[in-house]
Amino acid sequence: MAEVVAERGAGAQDSAVADVIARVIARAGTDSATFNALFSDREACLLAAFELGVERAGTAMGNAYRSESRWLDAVKAALASFLWFLEEEPALGRLLVVHSAGSGARVLHRRREVLAALAGVVDLGRAETPAGAHQPPAVVAEGVVGAVLTVVQNRLLADDPERPAELFGPLISIVALPYLGAGVARRELTRPAPRLRSPEELESGLSASLSGQETGTRLTYRTARVLTAIDDYPGASNREVAERAGIVDQGQVSKLLARLEARGLIEKAAEARTRGAPNSWRLSGRGEGLVKAAGLRAAVRAIRAPGDWRPLEDPPAGD
Repeated sequence: MAEVVAERGAGAQDSAVADVIARVIARAGTDSATFNALFSDREACLLAAFELGVERAGTAMGNAYRSESRWLDAVKAALASFLWFLEEEPALGRLLVVHSAGSGARVLHRRREVLAALAGVVDLGRAETPAGAHQPPAVVAEGVVGAVLTVVQNRLLADDPERPAELFGPLISIVALPYLGAGVARRELTRPAPRLRSPEELESGLSASLSGQETGTRLTYRTARVLTAIDDYPGASNREVAERAGIVDQGQVSKLLARLEARGLIEKAAEARTRGAPNSWRLSGRGEGLVKAAGLRAAVRAIRAPGDWRPLEDPPAGD
């Protein structure tokens, strides 16, 4: 149904309903008797397709959200997961974002429920408002969700649409602005979407040693945390790397980043090379190869549970 709707649109006139159903039956390789046994009408089938999209996208977003402990990181992870879903499942994605808005009452009711749930998650950002700053009212979360959805919808409908993942930075900036202020919103504006990894890739290499690689830098647990933090969030500043790696001493993280840069494992983004600009770190090609080959992420996960960003006051043996 999602593929047929992507071709025909959701708001078919009565005269076209029979054609839509016929196309769905043909695409599914079934017959009208089976369709009628499963669905009372075209909208029931459309609602089932919508629910399938919600389940698939929602599972990925929920897992990504729960893997982070801080609100902004969790929202970023969930949004990145959704944008990648739009690329991997374009028909279902367009049904969720675009075509469901022109559907019947049952689909519209379910769409409103989903948007309300998303607004509830965004509204948690009020607790992150800096001390002394004005806390936005709850209705702002609805506006943020609506704004993000409108931008994505407009891009999906464009004659020459952008890849959804390319919208990540601007969309996160929209989310962050009313809760964390203009400074954070500007910093997030150019942030690329973090690359998602398969469960197999995340779990691979559990037996790999952190100290057996030819890098010129001792691969301690803390070094692995820094490299995987930069891999997760390209463009991270010194402070953000420190927070995600659990390093309290800013001087310590600065020295470690300088060593990793000297060894050719990380590099500054072009915009951070101008005088006075904050650091914006990315893995080099060599660093990307190391993170994958050494199984650093799996080793870090084996030592510490995902989402645990408490400072490393007492690092594991060998650090």
